[in-house]
Parts: sequence; C-alpha cells; structure tokens
Amino acid sequence: MLTSYNPSTGQQVGQVEITPVEMIDVVVARSKTAQSQWAEKALSDRLDALSAAGETLRQRAPEIATLLTKEMGKPLADAHSELRWITSAFDNEIEELREALKPEIITHDERKTTVFRDPFGIAVCISPWNFPLGMPHQQVLPALAAGNSVLLKPSEETPLTAQAYADCLLEHLPKDVLQVIHGNEQQGKALVAAEIDLVVFTGSKNAGVHILGEASKGLKRVILELGGKDPLVVLDGSDLKSAAKFAALNSFRNAGQVCVSTERIYVHDSVHDAFVDELVEVTKQMHVGDGLQDGIRIGPMISARQKAHVQEQVTQAVASGAQLHWSEGTDHGQFLGPMILTECSHDMAIAYDETFGPVACVYRVDDDAQAVQLANDTPYGLGAVVFGPAQRARDVARKMTAGMIGINQGLASAGSTPWVGARHSGYGFHSGIEGHRQFAQVRVMSESIV
Repeated sequence: MLTSYNPSTGQQVGQVEITPVEMIDVVVARSKTAQSQWAEKALSDRLDALSAAGETLRQRAPEIATLLTKEMGKPLADAHSELRWITSAFDNEIEELREALKPEIITHDERKTTVFRDPFGIAVCISPWNFPLGMPHQQVLPALAAGNSVLLKPSEETPLTAQAYADCLLEHLPKDVLQVIHGNEQQGKALVAAEIDLVVFTGSKNAGVHILGEASKGLKRVILELGGKDPLVVLDGSDLKSAAKFAALNSFRNAGQVCVSTERIYVHDSVHDAFVDELVEVTKQMHVGDGLQDGIRIGPMISARQKAHVQEQVTQAVASGAQLHWSEGTDHGQFLGPMILTECSHDMAIAYDETFGPVACVYRVDDDAQAVQLANDTPYGLGAVVFGPAQRARDVARKMTAGMIGINQGLASAGSTPWVGARHSGYGFHSGIEGHRQFAQVRVMSESIV
C-alpha cells in the first residue's frame, strides 16, 4: 500500500494500492482495447461525458479541497482556488476542445482538404504534487477529449487527491478509458517504456530529460512542462507597492513550490532599497502554519528532503556573500518561513538551480540592459514578469527568453492561450486551443470537387 501523510502534522491521511510494475503491460492492454471504442465515439459524445464529469467535480469540490490541504499542505483557501480554477472554466474548456479538435475544411483550386485531429492512442499522463488537481486536469482532459485512453500516474506524494479527481471522471467514462497507476518512479519508467503512444509530463528537468530519451527509442510523442527559475524585473519608475506585493505572493505562495514562482528579482539600484522595504512589509503579513487553520498564507514544505534542499541553498548563498535580509523565523517539522536574500549575485548556485521554496532573492542592476542580461542568464525559460512604465516594460519583456511574460501583473492571460515554456522549461506545450491540439494526431485528406 502507498500511504499518504499530512506534511503539516505527519498524520496518515489515507492509502491507495500500489500498481505492481509487472502489471503495467496488462493495464496497457486494457487501455488499448478501451481506446479503440472510445475513439469511435463522436467528439460531441466524448465531450458530453467529460462535461458531466465536470459537474460531479463541482459537487465534490468542498470535500476534495479539504483533502488537498491535508495531503499536500497548501492553505485551504488556496485549495479552494485550485478547485475554482478548474470548475469555473470547465464549460469554457469543453468548448475550446470542441473548437480545437473539430475537422477543418479548406477549399482551394477545385480541391477540398479536410484536416482531422485524431487520437494518438494511449496517453500516459505523469503529474506532480504541487497542484495535484490542476496538473492532472490539464493533462487528462484534452487527452481524453481527443479520443486517447489515459493512464494517469500521479505523484506518490499526493495520490489521494489525484484519485479523487479521477473518480469524478470515472463515473462518466467507459471502463478502462481512464486508469490510475499508483507508485513511484518505477511505475513511471515502466509506463514510458510500455507500448504507449504519448507521454505528458509535468515535473523536474532531469526527469523530463530521461523521459525524452526513453520515448525517443519508440518515437513516441512527448509533451513536457519542466522546471523554471522565473525572474522579476523591477524598473525605476515602477509602482513599488504593487511590484512588492506581487513579488511576495509569487515567491511565497504554496511555500514557493510553484513552477512559475518568482525566484530571482532584479531591481534598479535607484529603487532597490525602497523596493526591499516594501517587500519586507508585505511578507510580514504572510503567516506560516497548518493550512486548515484560519489566516495561514504559507503551508509546509512537501517533504523533509525538499526543506533540506532549500535550507542548503540559502546557507551556501549566505556563505558566498548574500545577506539574509529578513526571515519569518519558522523552522520546525516541515515548515519553513519566508526568507528575503539581498546582495545576491550570479556567482551563487541559488541563481541557477531551482529552489522550489519560500525564498526571494534580490539582485541590484544598473540599467535595463543588465536586467535583461541577468534575467536571461539561465537555461530555463518558463515565466517572467516586468514591472515598470508601460512602454519600457514592454520593450524589456520582448527581450526576455521566457515562454510567458507578464507586464505589471502575473502571467494571467486573456482568452484561450497556451501554457508554454521556452528553452529547458518546455518541450511542446498545453492549454488553450493550440495546446489542446498537441494531444491529437493531424491527418490531412484531400479530394477533387470538380
């Protein structure tokens, strides 16, 4: 059995059965049989079934949010937000999928061409623990809508929450169209090596590199959302209160355990000290504790191992000349309070290696050019944010190497846009109409209309 523990209290939350590695081929065979029948259904019928699952998810949202907080640790308000993020947009996402996957007819020079978007076959979806509902949803829903069968392998840190999401879908899907495989990296590796057609993965760069290498042996399709080391640039002339509020929220929410957390903050020297003062004031209001308690903004680290990693990074940075400018001071169990480091430089490992913890690193820069140069000095390229006078901020943003960039705000976008990383942060992408199409095989059929 796989046992899940509350990272705030250490108490057992529940258990699920581990899928034996030697059973993976049997699971895949069942998935293949189910997929052929699922793919024969009309797109509208598949979407109707998924839409009904969305309603079931809405009905169970309160209890699932509480389970999420118990299992993963994020504050209950954030857990409810994760549910709302999914359920409030569910109907709109169904319509995006309808638009993305419907046949497209093109006529030209007395010929008609139909572009079909057909299923690949069996999709393996490997999801992380930090958004144990949101990440499976972004993987599983478009894969199913496109007519694939899905083998969902959630993180061993949050199996109960992912299973609760899957249960909402399973009530409305034919047998074996969606199956959940529980376990650790052994099960994940076995799934990637099996006779499947598409691998969708969200997680670390190192794991993504392994998946890409293994999938290449069978030329399997791959969609990878990998790590980040997101920069925030604060120009002179910025609204410092707004910039500091964003920096605190985006550095410390979910205890910094977010792929698009702000991990590097580049501030023009002329406003550096004033910005840091504002950042400290906002951070002081972000209390650490059990996510089920009122007023808590920052929950625990997911594991003792992750906490130790963050502490080691901070210790090395301070030994290399960084200043621990402010610390909330909490350090017990798996809790770790927010920390603000100043006088950081790119001579430190913390400037390059993912932290994934509640640490805001502030760097002084002389001008816009230096801010861009340092912000781009990373192998990653997931998100980036620029605060400053509008046109200057746009000019700086266009020089950033990230896949998604916010100007005087976070990465929230307008309408149906993809979630996309550049460089080592992404291989393929998902979400929005263009992202949904990544889950389907394009087939082109042409004929004469004379």
